Amino acid sequence: MDKAVKLYNDVSANCSELITKRYSTSFSLGINTLHKSIHEHIYNIYGFVRFADEIVDTFHDLDKEKILNQFEIDTFESIKNKFSTNPVLHSFQMVVNKFNIEKNHIRAFLKSMRMDLTMESFSEQEYKDYIYGSAEVVGLMCLKVFCDNEEKYKSLEPYAISLGSAFQKINFLRDIKSDYEERGRVYFPGVDYNSFSKVEKIEIEDDIEKEFNHALIGIKKLPRVARSGVYLSYNYYRELLNKIKLLDSERLMTERIRVSNFKKFIIFLSSYINPL
Repeated sequence: MDKAVKLYNDVSANCSELITKRYSTSFSLGINTLHKSIHEHIYNIYGFVRFADEIVDTFHDLDKEKILNQFEIDTFESIKNKFSTNPVLHSFQMVVNKFNIEKNHIRAFLKSMRMDLTMESFSEQEYKDYIYGSAEVVGLMCLKVFCDNEEKYKSLEPYAISLGSAFQKINFLRDIKSDYEERGRVYFPGVDYNSFSKVEKIEIEDDIEKEFNHALIGIKKLPRVARSGVYLSYNYYRELLNKIKLLDSERLMTERIRVSNFKKFIIFLSSYINPL
């Protein structure tokens, strides 16, 4: 590879790495426990996902729909041309083209981001579609990187879907206050923010537990390059779920649940000392 091209690729990838580390210490910690050979690829996926999410959640004074539409056009142009002047899109196209990540997964993700522009409540089907696009396909993109053949990928696909869904539902519970107060959204179908009940909360938690139990089967079957990192993320989100379970529904509506840096370190240590 030409030295100038390699430099451009490296700088673009460094941008996605910086984005990941600045926006998510937890996700960065998980990546650090993956094999070094796949760090860059996962950073490249996260950089793309993070910036798309920022378009719909942050820049309220701009025409978000227009910006997101152009972002989507630019994304697929970069994949087609194997180049972009946008370093985030350039680094993303590298991983898409290298691992043959499905275009339909990218479209599903961007569709969910577009739903965030207009939707404030969700039907059961819209809820499932949103979770598929916003979380499950992101897990499947990463799974493409983790697996060295299509047969392995297909065998682990159902477990990755369960894990992505569980993670997103925990995010919904953790962020229920800010999602409603700052963005006017309630993702859970049939749930009224002003009367979120203990029964509704328990039903959601039980649903997440089932997905976690299913996902753990697949985590144990992951290639070694990815198993420790995914298991760490699993343990981190399980800790979040445990903290959420201890709170009544009224308190959950008044504060955002967090895991302290010390607890994150303990989870990291535990996952490392007692691997799957």
